Amino acid sequence: MLCLGIETSCDETAAAVVKDARVALSDVVSTQIDIHRRWGGVVPELASRNHVVQVMPVIDEALSRAGVGLSQLDVISVTSGPGLQGALLVGLQVAKSLALAKGLPFVGVNHLEGHLLAIRLADDAPEPPFLGLVVSGGHTTLYEVPAFGTYRKLGTTRDDAAGEAYDKVAKILGLPYPGGQPIDALAQTGDPKAIQFPRALKQHDVLDWSFSGLKTAVLVHVKEHGVPAGQALNDLCASFQEAVADALTKKLIAGAKKAGGRQVVLCGGVAANSRLRALAEERAVDAGLKLYLPPKRLCTDNGAMIAVAGAEAFKRGLRSASTLNADPSWRL
Repeated sequence: MLCLGIETSCDETAAAVVKDARVALSDVVSTQIDIHRRWGGVVPELASRNHVVQVMPVIDEALSRAGVGLSQLDVISVTSGPGLQGALLVGLQVAKSLALAKGLPFVGVNHLEGHLLAIRLADDAPEPPFLGLVVSGGHTTLYEVPAFGTYRKLGTTRDDAAGEAYDKVAKILGLPYPGGQPIDALAQTGDPKAIQFPRALKQHDVLDWSFSGLKTAVLVHVKEHGVPAGQALNDLCASFQEAVADALTKKLIAGAKKAGGRQVVLCGGVAANSRLRALAEERAVDAGLKLYLPPKRLCTDNGAMIAVAGAEAFKRGLRSASTLNADPSWRL
């Protein structure tokens, strides 16, 4: 079964062809980072306009790399939420048009389900049940996954998502957008114990997160001591990163124990962070859990994860009507 996946929920125009919901025959991503960097964040109108320009060339390239034509596809899947309204509509309308032109079924899928199922493209992939922690610029949520298509939220952020906190801290420190990679790079030679930044909601039975206070603590530190440079900057980045990774992994392990699960998946753009990956592996081993980490290229937004989610939905008998609309706040 061949599925074309289309992703335009934010600032990545992506498309991929996936076979049997397990093998990516192609995976093409056109990023808009350089466009939005000068503004310090994603500008929705600019994102939508760039998707209009890029979406068909990206789809054509994905089909070409996979060596298949539209007529050879079995289904088309597309992100229909959550995300930016205008950006979502670009991918959704293209998916509808292609499906109508070729007489193909299409499936609108949830972007977060795509992140949770991206691990299916790895050689070592879990079968349900498992727990999945989606950590990205817009989302930090822990899900219990008893079966494909069935998701139960165990905990989520009460304010800033982890990736959002990274971007805001990077802006405070004068680092480029997006903030994840610059902070991670500087933290490599920093002391994670140099500054004792706070961890919110430390109660063992609370599976929610809060990163707003951590961001404010960094801002207060900078106001008191000035914007650091050299080793002091590295130490601050390492201390901030340690606070984020510590909070995320503790709740992940606590959630697995509460749900009685033995398999956990860490996914989303922030799952590419080196300290988060290392600490998650360390704590999973200590807790006797099996941790699954997608390759870093599958952590950020991509079309392959949307194709996997769409193919699994298609196998369950799901089809979307031509009246399907974008849902920017669609909850999984």
